[in-house]
Amino acid sequence: MDNLSDTLKKLKITAVDRTEDSLEGCLDCLLQALAQNNMETSEKIQESGILQLFASLLIPQSSCTAKVANIIAEVAKNEFMRTPCVDAGLISPLVQLLNSKDQEVLLQTGRALGNICYDSHEGRSAVDQAGGAQIVIDHLRSLCSITDPANEKLLTVFCGMLMNYSNENDSLQAQLINMGVIPTLVKLLGIHCQNAALTEMCLVAFGNLAELESSKEQFASTNIAEELVKLFKKQIEHDKKEMIFEVLAPLAENDAIKLQLVEAGLVECLLEIVQQKVDSDKEDDIAELKTASDLMVLLLLGDESMQKLFEGGKGNVFQRVLSWIPSNNHQLQLAGALAIANFARNDGNCIHMVDNGIVEKLMDLLDRHVEDGNVTVQHAALSALRNLAIPVINKAKMLSAGVTEAVLKFLKSEMPPVQFKLLGTLRMLIDAQEAAEQLGKNVKLVERLVEWCEAKDHAGVMGESNRLLSALIRHSKSKDVIKTIVQSGGIKHLVTMATSEHVIMQNEALVALALIAALELGTAEKDLESAKLVQILHRLLADERSAPEIKYNSMVLICALMGSECLHKEVQDLAFLDVVSKLRSHENKSVAQQASLTEQRLTVES
Repeated sequence: MDNLSDTLKKLKITAVDRTEDSLEGCLDCLLQALAQNNMETSEKIQESGILQLFASLLIPQSSCTAKVANIIAEVAKNEFMRTPCVDAGLISPLVQLLNSKDQEVLLQTGRALGNICYDSHEGRSAVDQAGGAQIVIDHLRSLCSITDPANEKLLTVFCGMLMNYSNENDSLQAQLINMGVIPTLVKLLGIHCQNAALTEMCLVAFGNLAELESSKEQFASTNIAEELVKLFKKQIEHDKKEMIFEVLAPLAENDAIKLQLVEAGLVECLLEIVQQKVDSDKEDDIAELKTASDLMVLLLLGDESMQKLFEGGKGNVFQRVLSWIPSNNHQLQLAGALAIANFARNDGNCIHMVDNGIVEKLMDLLDRHVEDGNVTVQHAALSALRNLAIPVINKAKMLSAGVTEAVLKFLKSEMPPVQFKLLGTLRMLIDAQEAAEQLGKNVKLVERLVEWCEAKDHAGVMGESNRLLSALIRHSKSKDVIKTIVQSGGIKHLVTMATSEHVIMQNEALVALALIAALELGTAEKDLESAKLVQILHRLLADERSAPEIKYNSMVLICALMGSECLHKEVQDLAFLDVVSKLRSHENKSVAQQASLTEQRLTVES
């Protein structure tokens, strides 16, 4: 350390005199000291004030320039030295050196800038202002095709520098994307795929950039999918595969890239991993199985990629995914059910799958998870059943297969995601009068629906419960169903639903309430009165923002309520005639006609 103090003193003098030989000797001493104890040496350098002198030593024509840049790169490994390097004015001369033709100077300069930028806002900002990123990208472009080891080392350093410069900084990442860094990096990966260090650097850079939405289009216009799949096939080590997975996952969120990945053969790789790892209990293998099956499900979220893999239900991929459902592995059961839910996104696929026995497989899976089951598997299997129940032709087939009974076993679930999918599945199935009547008379179900109509913390569950209550009435048109709903306290929720912000829900509620008024007014009138239905209808008719169908159905309902003495009195007290007569000139013909009829009815009854 005494030697170091002498060296620093000597360096101050020689830096001014510019005697190259003695300067070089001092720099060698510093590099030696940094190699022995980087942190302590860096502190001494900072205390000595020599950093400011380095700026004047960073000159292109000096033979010592590379060593000065190397020293800066070494001291900037310490977090506490990065801002002092910026304050000492080192960034601008370093960026100027990026125009050098000397490979060693470029290498050490790239290292210095990369280390100063690491986790340092000041460093990044200074490099940004000096225009360093564009020069580095230009170098990557021009050096891209040269495969000798020294050039590959330089390319690796430059990639690392850009990564440190932009890591977790959206605006700098966007800047690099606008400068066209993505096609260059993809080209690099293709040419230098044998070089582990450079490949790794490219992958980390992709991982950072792929998180940005604006990057996806640029990635889609390159052959990234092909290069990544090619690289993936060569990997044996878990860590390397994991690294590629981390790039694939954000990229696969883009539909165009999904299709490219499918066409590049990624699915076959994923299926192979699943086959190899399914029975292993090693932590790495379990993680790899999860990542591979999750990615498989993600690829199926794209319409084109999904349809390509479905292949009319005859595809090898579809068959393999189907075999995951009866597996004993929870992760595969989950991925299998989610994959089926994704395949079930158009009528043709849904009809084919129901005709080929998928419903029974999903019901068997649900059966295995009734008691203390896996919530994610329950949720996924119910999602698949709900989607399969959308085509009209499938509803009767699924009902006769016993889907409602299988689904009702989960009524006691306390998990909102499961409740939500259970409700959605039932609502999709009950278009038929018979099914709606059967479910609508199921007291346990109706009581649970009424309870969930109050689940204020879970808007989805609350909305679906209301919609199912309304659907049971609308599709069954049954007095017994209405009585069950009245007895279970469901009327007030249907009245509240009529004030929903969603027109479709308002409408469903009004139609159900009109059926209640037509079929079972005596049973429901007390509940309708205490839920303030008449006041709500007055508000809906008076509100100019109400949709035409809401106004129409509100008037139909008003007419139906006149058969109840107490509700009739409320209608008279609220001067409905004024509101209704204004609607006779409504631009919608149906509304105008219904207004005339309602006005007549109100006039006769008054």
